Amino acid sequence: MRPFFWFLIVLLSDYADAAIHRDTTKNVTDKALYCISNSKEITTNNSLVTIDLITLNRFFNTYSNLKKYRSDVILLYKNRNYKSIWYDDKQLIEFANVLYSKVNQLENEGLKFNLAYKDKIQTIFNSESTNEITKTEKELLLSTLYIYYAKKVFHGIDTQKIHETGWFLPQKNVSYKTLLDSLLTSPELLDKNEKQLFGQYYKLREALKQYRQIEKSGDWKPIETESWVKEYNPGDSSKTINQIRHRLVVMGDLNTDSKSDVYDAELMAGILNFKKRNGYRPDYPIGSQHLNRMNLPIEKYIKTIMLNMERCRWIPPKLAKADEFIIINIPSFTLIYKKNGQNNLVSKVFVGFNLMETVLFSSSISRVVFSPYWNVPQSILDNEIKPAMEKDSTYMTRHHFEWNKKSLRQRPGPDNALGVVKFVFPNTYSIYLHDTPYKLNFNYDFPRFSHGCINMQKAKELAYLILADYPDWPLEKINEAMNSGVETTCVLKKPIPIHIGYFTAWVNEAGEINFYFDIYDKDRHLAELLFEDNIE
Repeated sequence: MRPFFWFLIVLLSDYADAAIHRDTTKNVTDKALYCISNSKEITTNNSLVTIDLITLNRFFNTYSNLKKYRSDVILLYKNRNYKSIWYDDKQLIEFANVLYSKVNQLENEGLKFNLAYKDKIQTIFNSESTNEITKTEKELLLSTLYIYYAKKVFHGIDTQKIHETGWFLPQKNVSYKTLLDSLLTSPELLDKNEKQLFGQYYKLREALKQYRQIEKSGDWKPIETESWVKEYNPGDSSKTINQIRHRLVVMGDLNTDSKSDVYDAELMAGILNFKKRNGYRPDYPIGSQHLNRMNLPIEKYIKTIMLNMERCRWIPPKLAKADEFIIINIPSFTLIYKKNGQNNLVSKVFVGFNLMETVLFSSSISRVVFSPYWNVPQSILDNEIKPAMEKDSTYMTRHHFEWNKKSLRQRPGPDNALGVVKFVFPNTYSIYLHDTPYKLNFNYDFPRFSHGCINMQKAKELAYLILADYPDWPLEKINEAMNSGVETTCVLKKPIPIHIGYFTAWVNEAGEINFYFDIYDKDRHLAELLFEDNIE
């Protein structure tokens, strides 16, 4: 009886153990299935780094000030099958050090390193640090650091903020996975990557370096002006001229400083270069406006360069690599027609002002209209033409206006506000590029302003160049259409991209930095967004 009793006890015990084991196995299996169904868990390097959605979310809950980067970091790991990026063979890969070094040199990119927990990140690279963090934390901090750097340098401020500045040109999309893949293979692309950044960016970066060297040298001393002198002309002598000469040497407009007080031929050449670089009419008198420009603090020039580097971050590099396009820079009052990589035409323009600012956007020229009618906008009719008609009964006749149903238009002719040709590109802002009868306005430092459209000095020449490959439009036919007094339209076989931008600093093909006046006060607004002291 006793042996059977013990046998029964052992049998029941084994059954109970088996039941417990089954329950435990079921719980573990259920948990595993839960994890697998909700994330992919991959343990690499002998459990050094564990990455899954639970770990990622836990990390961003712990480092809550980094949550704005969470979606991009998670997508980065999803696209890499949740594998470690920064560890290889139990060690940080070399690119981690390269990235950290570049982040600490963000000032060279015209930016500040103001990422939250940057002291924590520093401990990753400090072997003497006593602040222990897990390798998984290091991994995710570095991935966040990468996204932070890529956004700052290769993308720029948020799209919503870009639109707040009035910039509606096409923006590029940055694939952080593709970018990372290229950087891991070719780390030197952190220094220069023209597939990701508009080429002008790197020219401005070099100019930033030069102006910071000037700032560091302490050689940017104020020019002492003489209140009784309205302007300086060739042949004049003054200590102020001596100081002007030195400033031109510092800025690169003169090669050597003779230290002469006399406004001589050498200084004349330097003044011409200075005026060309700063948007002035190229002549020799030096007035108060020129001295005020020279006397701007060096910090102002540096900030202007940084702001325009930011604008370059928004531009898709391929935009400027098209076979044919037109770009208009509003602050410089300049249009450039590029074809096959060459500047085929450079022309002065004047643009809208005050409540009629010309909008910054891109489109494509689809039609060229010769001897155009000018359909008067309602606002101009109400605010300008009707009051003029009330004062002068002959106003409409003298200016060749006529009613077209309920709208007013100006007939084609030499006095037409649109000149002899206009270039039509679809947009919701009622903006055209066109000729103008007011050619004398281009002789001033700052051309007169329009009601929003872009008035062009060399409109005829642009029409000739655009239609050069159109056999049906020889030069004689174009000239006849321009002067016929009858509106005639040519539909382009291939629309030409046109981009209206806003750059107050630009490095030309000769490597010279040009500065232009912030006529729409957009630099101030962008500076408020870009130079916020908030921790990111």
